Amino acid sequence: MFQDEAHFGRVSDTRQCGSPQPIQPLCQAMVTQEYVYAYAAVSVADGELDTLILPQVNCHCMQLFLDEVASRHPNDWSILALDGAGWHRSHTLKLPHNLRLLMLPPYSPELNPVENLWNELQEKSFHNRVFDSLDALENHLEAAMRDMEKDRECVQSIVAWPWIINSFMK
Repeated sequence: MFQDEAHFGRVSDTRQCGSPQPIQPLCQAMVTQEYVYAYAAVSVADGELDTLILPQVNCHCMQLFLDEVASRHPNDWSILALDGAGWHRSHTLKLPHNLRLLMLPPYSPELNPVENLWNELQEKSFHNRVFDSLDALENHLEAAMRDMEKDRECVQSIVAWPWIINSFMK
């Protein structure tokens, strides 16, 4: 499995949009420094996605996420490949019995297919949107991630890169 985190905030992603003449489209914009953080772990073999929304990225939240992933797969033994952020390398993390961590090389987001899931989520669910509150943003993020979790075929099409799949076959 590959793991990553991303922040989602009340900072709108305003993009070009069109409308029939003579109507001019109105796109709202907002810059507010309020964020929630999405954690995700994905199996490239079958597109199974585990997500969790937490208020921060730190050792405590990472521990909550690791425990959640382990509890969702109690009979599986998993290796989580992750980017080696400070909270990933903390000695205070207590790994569940069925999880091991594998650090990817530093500064190499191109090796982590979860990065493409974040791009998909941003592009499909968050462009040209303004949220009245952090709760509204979190509710929208939760629904978008739940829909993504249910669509394993779509997730697998995004994350099952040939070099990863071929490495399992050898």
